[in-house]
Amino acid sequence: MFHLFVSGEYSSLLALCGILFAFVATVAAIAKFGQYLPKDAGRDFAVDGKLSAGKPRGAGIIFVLAFVASALLFAPMTAELSIYLILTVVCMVTGFLDDASEKPWGELKKGILDLCVAILVAMTFLHYNENTIRLALFHHAELVIPKAVYAVLIVVLVWVSVNVTNCADGVDGLSGTLTIISIMTIYVVDRILGTGEDFPFLILLFAACILGYLWYNATPSRLLMGDAGSRAMGVFISIAILKSGSPILYVPIALVLILDGGLGLIKVGLIRAFGIHIMTKIRTPLHDQVRKVWGWSNTQTVFRFAIIQIILAVAVVYGIGL
Repeated sequence: MFHLFVSGEYSSLLALCGILFAFVATVAAIAKFGQYLPKDAGRDFAVDGKLSAGKPRGAGIIFVLAFVASALLFAPMTAELSIYLILTVVCMVTGFLDDASEKPWGELKKGILDLCVAILVAMTFLHYNENTIRLALFHHAELVIPKAVYAVLIVVLVWVSVNVTNCADGVDGLSGTLTIISIMTIYVVDRILGTGEDFPFLILLFAACILGYLWYNATPSRLLMGDAGSRAMGVFISIAILKSGSPILYVPIALVLILDGGLGLIKVGLIRAFGIHIMTKIRTPLHDQVRKVWGWSNTQTVFRFAIIQIILAVAVVYGIGL
């Protein structure tokens, strides 16, 4: 909204104000309303899961709404970007309702809701964008994909991103930190490839809001994002990488999230679908393996996972810049 009243020479100042507003609004809103969030009951199946019992859960509703408010106030909004904001909020709301429910929602119910959001993302993206993938690590070659095939791939990307990010949420500060690294890598990729200004600015606002949440979630945490935060982050990552024009980069840019949350999905999926047992000596998510079996502390887990993802991010940025 404010950009309508600001000339181009002051756009950088407005962007700075927007980023600061996003961070401060998140910190202030959590301080004010965090106490009213539903309380976590602890998880018997998770390593140190009982330590979270009694902490406010579902803080994703606060930082996602702070992000939306920041975007509406400071970012130039288009119909496409507005739909993406709505879908991010939808993922947040479904996650928050699960967080607030006395009985957790079943996997089928959440899976169907995720699928619906993924289909809407695919429809929106293909309506406003070309069905061309930029192979940024291969001399910036381009690949045209039939729209029907691209739609299916987008649905898979969004569904995977939402669920691996959700499964990676289990250690104070971990999923938020990894998400910031991933989306900021996408931001750098956008700047190198020149993919526009509007969505990259949304990335900065979203990162600022997550940082405001991490102010309270760093070990030892005072509150938890819950599904409200992790599912919203997952769908935002998928939209961000689609808007970069190089969705294949999702794999290296979010590899730690994919491995941490995704191996468990594969493990359980194979057991339920085919009765095949793999990785029987590996605990999933991987953050439970490194803490329970390898003896890493929560802080070591966050830092070491983040370091791995930063190294991958640097390699991607260097490869694209060649």
